[in-house]
Amino acid sequence: MLRRVLQLPSAASALTTNAKILAAAPIAACYVHPDQNYRITSRRHFMDLHKMVDKEAIKKANDRLKDELSRGYFADLSEIRKNSGKIAPANKTLIPSVAAAKFPDIVVHFPDGTSIKLPLFEQNGNNNSTDEIIPTASLLCLSFRASSQRMAESWSVPFLESLDTSTKIQVYEVSFVESWLLSLNPMKNLFLKIARSSSNPLRRFAYFFGDHYDLRKKLQIVNLLTGYIFLLDGYGRIRWQGFGSATPEEVSSLVSSTSLLLEE
Repeated sequence: MLRRVLQLPSAASALTTNAKILAAAPIAACYVHPDQNYRITSRRHFMDLHKMVDKEAIKKANDRLKDELSRGYFADLSEIRKNSGKIAPANKTLIPSVAAAKFPDIVVHFPDGTSIKLPLFEQNGNNNSTDEIIPTASLLCLSFRASSQRMAESWSVPFLESLDTSTKIQVYEVSFVESWLLSLNPMKNLFLKIARSSSNPLRRFAYFFGDHYDLRKKLQIVNLLTGYIFLLDGYGRIRWQGFGSATPEEVSSLVSSTSLLLEE
């Protein structure tokens, strides 16, 4: 009677209840909430992606190290002494537009503190976002060492003297600054203030700061002691290329190719 009044479970029912709890315990232990399962899966995917990216970064770094170690200053210097910087002959004619490769984008800085992305080219008939006038033909002279700046001048000066300055042409003599210290904004600004500039608006001295390995790989540049000359059209495509110091024959070829490009 007292058990009924207090509604206490009998011994048999208590044993049955305990057995049900013990039977459900393994199932509860193995159960994972859907949100928790999603987090675990996402974490695994992130770890796999991180490992994959990390492996790719390591492989890229190793490939770059092997590539850089395969060449050195003395190897470049030996090559320069053999061919006077003419690592390859300059183009004799204009490269057809269908076969021309686009020049990689680079951000350069000018002594006046401004910067632009080169090459300037037309995008679907619209001008570049900068206020710069898009030239029909651009001559990019790349110098990775101070010794090759004179090589760049041997192209740019006679190039401008031989062409009508009223046409839409522009010369950029780009020097590459690798030093990480000079790439920092305070030092960069100080460097630009004392950097050489040009009074001729058609001939501009520009500077690229930082690592240029990817650019060199795209342009297949190996020797850093010589100069690299690129004639670009209004769409940023490489239509003519030269190396080292200019010869009268090569300047004549460059000027004639530029004249044909201006007529296109």
